[in-house]
Amino acid sequence: MNKPLLKTLLGAGCVSLAVVGTASAGGLERGGYNVDLLFDPARFASEASVTYVMPQRELDDVVDINPLNGIGSNGIGGGATNGVADTEDYAIPRIGFKASIGDSVDCMVDYSQPWGAHSNPGADWMGANSNIETKINSDNIAGTCSYKMQAGRGQFRVLGGVFYQQVDGFKERLVAPVPTLTGTNAFGNGVGLLELEGDGVGWRIGAAYEIPEIAFRASLVYNSEVDLGDITGTVDLTEVPGFINPLNPVLGVVTDVEGTQSMPDSLEFKIQSGIAPNWLAFGSIKWVDWSTFQEISFCAVGTSGACTVDNDVTSLELFYRDGWTVSGGVGHKFNDQWSGAASIAWDRGTSTTLGIQSDTWTFSAGAAYTPTQNVEFRLGGALGVLTSGESEDEEITYEYGNDLVAAVSASAKVKW
Repeated sequence: MNKPLLKTLLGAGCVSLAVVGTASAGGLERGGYNVDLLFDPARFASEASVTYVMPQRELDDVVDINPLNGIGSNGIGGGATNGVADTEDYAIPRIGFKASIGDSVDCMVDYSQPWGAHSNPGADWMGANSNIETKINSDNIAGTCSYKMQAGRGQFRVLGGVFYQQVDGFKERLVAPVPTLTGTNAFGNGVGLLELEGDGVGWRIGAAYEIPEIAFRASLVYNSEVDLGDITGTVDLTEVPGFINPLNPVLGVVTDVEGTQSMPDSLEFKIQSGIAPNWLAFGSIKWVDWSTFQEISFCAVGTSGACTVDNDVTSLELFYRDGWTVSGGVGHKFNDQWSGAASIAWDRGTSTTLGIQSDTWTFSAGAAYTPTQNVEFRLGGALGVLTSGESEDEEITYEYGNDLVAAVSASAKVKW
């Protein structure tokens, strides 16, 4: 098995794995972290990719269990209880550049969007008291370098790097049935809006062992948590007039709030190897510390003492458990220009008592086209099953069945 053949196979395997990860991971993960470009044998390499994910989660048997703040979307019992479309499609871009410095050092810089979420059931459903729309965005800029040395038949590599991360988002929900209580919407629609943003710095460390002749590579990479420091934002309750509850000072106004939270650390093991002429096998196991996301409180700026559920203005209730993702597959070279790969992945759902993230099974396939030694195009697709479950919080209960998720991914790499 020659080296150009192996490089082509590795490219096909990578596109397949990328589709799987973004289509099936739990918590707030979207693109996650990826340092595969660092291992490209070319002296210089640049890569750009985009993945478009289409989750089709629907909610059924929705019951409002807290009528004190209004039942359903309009405060008097209206709104859908079945077939509520919760998830939105989303795109994940990534771009990176890698350079070799001498024979032993490789460095990479990249931009990605590792975290995100977008739930948008709207106002016309029985769970509007819990959620109308929630969206989280992230931006990540990273620099990673490695040093490699000869070790027996192959090469041992150590790597490390730092990354800067910015996270922002909002949540909108029905706070009080103002039109029902007042007989008019002149005093507001009862909807409240929470907006937040924060940033921080993280680091990574890892090691890998490679035997290029048989396309073998085993790597273990740890990414630290990212302390977002003081997450700042506002709670806008101008649509909820103060006379609803004169003892509550945040009604009818915009209140500056702050809280604390770190984005999770993660550990990922990847392995791949040529197994026969023109064939490559690959797999990975990843752990993400989503259990640190429980009930996140936000208090008015200047609140004395620790911010807890006893003195907060509002909170985000997630109650996640740790995420685990396991995947494996095979790649095959068809000729000098075309190769392909197929894989399967299982992701353990991170939701516990509430939320929609149950276990997911994803099947994916990818193809790589290499018209010249220095240019490579990849296209991949994935189809998965979001398994069924149920959820209950302080506002609503609901169920969800087995739903589909699909994704497509395209990338281009230039080497010189």
